[in-house]
Amino acid sequence: MDIVNSRLVVFFIASFLVTSCSTNDTVEDYSTWAYYAGTKEGNRYSSNDQINVDNVAHLQISWTYSTNDKDPANRSEIQCNPIVVDGILYGTSPRLKLFAIDATTGKQKWIFSPPTDVVDSEYGVGLNRGVVYWQDKHGDHKRILYSAGTKLFAVSAADGQLIADFGKNGIIDLRDNLNRENTENMSLASTTPGVIFNDILILGTRVSEGDGALPGHIRAYNVMTGEMEWIFHTIPHPDEYGYDTWEDKDAWKKVGGANSWAGMSLDKKRGIVYVPTGSASPDFYGGDRKGTNLFANSIIALNAATGKYIWHYQVVHHDLWDRDIPANPNLVTVVHNGKEIDALAQVTKQGYIFLLDRTNGKPLFPIEERPVPQIALPGEQPWPTQPIPTLPEPFSRQKFGPEDVSDLSPETHKELMERYSQIKHRLPFTPPSKDGGWMFPDFGGGAEWGGAAVDLETKVLYVNSNEVPSSLIMIDMPEIKVDNSSAYSRGNAVYNMNCVTCHGPELKGNGPDYPSLIDLEKRFNIRQVKDIIDNGGNRMPSFKHLQENEKDDLIAFLLRLSTNDKVGSVDKGAEVASERPPAQTSMTKRAPYIMTGYNRFTDKNGYPGNKPPWGTLNAVDLNSGKLLWKVPLGEYEELTKQGIPVTGTRNYGGPIVTEGGLIFIAATRDEKIRAFDKTTGKVLWEAKLPAAGYATPATYMLNGKQYIVIACGGGKLGTNSGDTYVAFSLPD
Repeated sequence: MDIVNSRLVVFFIASFLVTSCSTNDTVEDYSTWAYYAGTKEGNRYSSNDQINVDNVAHLQISWTYSTNDKDPANRSEIQCNPIVVDGILYGTSPRLKLFAIDATTGKQKWIFSPPTDVVDSEYGVGLNRGVVYWQDKHGDHKRILYSAGTKLFAVSAADGQLIADFGKNGIIDLRDNLNRENTENMSLASTTPGVIFNDILILGTRVSEGDGALPGHIRAYNVMTGEMEWIFHTIPHPDEYGYDTWEDKDAWKKVGGANSWAGMSLDKKRGIVYVPTGSASPDFYGGDRKGTNLFANSIIALNAATGKYIWHYQVVHHDLWDRDIPANPNLVTVVHNGKEIDALAQVTKQGYIFLLDRTNGKPLFPIEERPVPQIALPGEQPWPTQPIPTLPEPFSRQKFGPEDVSDLSPETHKELMERYSQIKHRLPFTPPSKDGGWMFPDFGGGAEWGGAAVDLETKVLYVNSNEVPSSLIMIDMPEIKVDNSSAYSRGNAVYNMNCVTCHGPELKGNGPDYPSLIDLEKRFNIRQVKDIIDNGGNRMPSFKHLQENEKDDLIAFLLRLSTNDKVGSVDKGAEVASERPPAQTSMTKRAPYIMTGYNRFTDKNGYPGNKPPWGTLNAVDLNSGKLLWKVPLGEYEELTKQGIPVTGTRNYGGPIVTEGGLIFIAATRDEKIRAFDKTTGKVLWEAKLPAAGYATPATYMLNGKQYIVIACGGGKLGTNSGDTYVAFSLPD
């Protein structure tokens, strides 16, 4: 199959003629931070140089701002990359409140709380990574567009009030207009902000990754009215390009995913939006979705005004490993073979960078379709090859052999080697099996949603990476035998259909991001569990689509309720063990196999089971494709005190790069923010944060002073939750 469609020329010319003269903001200002990732090009780059390699050591806290709505049980996060417009900083809180503060003092101007009928959860409704600002050409209308849960809000930038003539009283339900039936209780959110082109907002979504998921179609909305302007089907309908990449010709009716949860980038001059997508559902078994599965795991170039297809490049065919594209692409002009080329650089979970000509999607360096293992579960049909870039060089290590098993101590090495030998397959892109295979980098990447920064002067890309292993093991879908007289038995069936992938068949989970559910009744009551099922939180999506009797039974199973306990204290008043027909699942079909969980390979102390570094910051020259340097990112101080070189830690959140010669990044579980010399990778400054900064910083100039600001939300990797934004600047 051709990876790049040859019919792009007509679409591209039409797109250019229609839109190149209609965009009025073609000159980019790199001294402020008015968009998610800095600019619509997504480069996390700043021209500010007041803070530089010579004075960064003198940085001090300029202001802090707290929303005071963190979850005291440490399950909330802030992943927001705030924006700054006309001296006002806009961001979101752990409970997904939207706020406006003075960007020089941190003093609050207003705060908007989503309506209680929309956000009715004690623990929030998931995540938000940023917001979008828009104003008309005359400045008469200024608004913030942002998402919380299933809803898109239009809020006045002046006073924080909903704009009544947008959508329905200022709100759009993102489950509408997906060309599917019965979507009202399905899992969906928009975690990463979209992009604005002229007067439309182009938006992607996060959806469930299991059976019965919603499709991830890309939609554009009029920013004044909320009316949908266009839709692009990421799972193609009949007669649409890509439809023939699905063996099941009804896939468009029932397969979900292929969604863009990671953000987009916009070439304003050409009027092209570049959309990265994730895998089709379910994640780890594709026997019911045979084919390459366009437009899953693809970079898609669309006419931003109309949504018309221009070109695509698929980075994983028939994904069986949850190798979603995790971040927006970087749009940068590189020098290749002596010529300047407008390019697109896409970082991936695999640790690869796909460098493409952004006018036509053709690779700048050769990308080889290499044969991959084909031994698979019955009913599965893996794609025989996968695309591997020859350059740029990978920024993550690509193998996990026995020689790479951690040897922090002889005892842990012996124990880890015994467990290592139990997993049979070691080659990348080995199809999931009951024998197990290694994911390295593991499920989260490699690159993750924090994305990459590109220095527009030197064309060097900076990206942080997790270089830790996990195992992928499949089992037969647990047989569902329902004793109709037992709510516990019915709830066990619901658990096996919906929860076992993350929390495991024995409810043990795996680490703080996939917590154990054993003895849940000692930590939660009925109302709290019902609340989490309906609204999700952090990595967990909403399961509101389950029928009420399914939820009752699941609660009975999780909390080990007796016949005298009433789930009705939260809902309908029915005894959990009352007689009723067996629970009917909302999914029409289940995959025959399921994974045992996201099995992180760690030693008894919780350290990754491979040799360090475990988290890295990397510099890649996009002109030459060469990896310039790799340094550890993050520290376990207790290991450093033992004389072990700095190991790096797991990290979530991205870097920014400035003309002051610096890379700023937090992201680490040691709750620090750091400044690195962008030429050498040397740490020049670090500061302890009130909670881990699992977000991307922002930087801006106001009143002659440069600020660096980071959201400190914690809540991942076993760290405490926070609700504070911290800004740093040089002393007066």
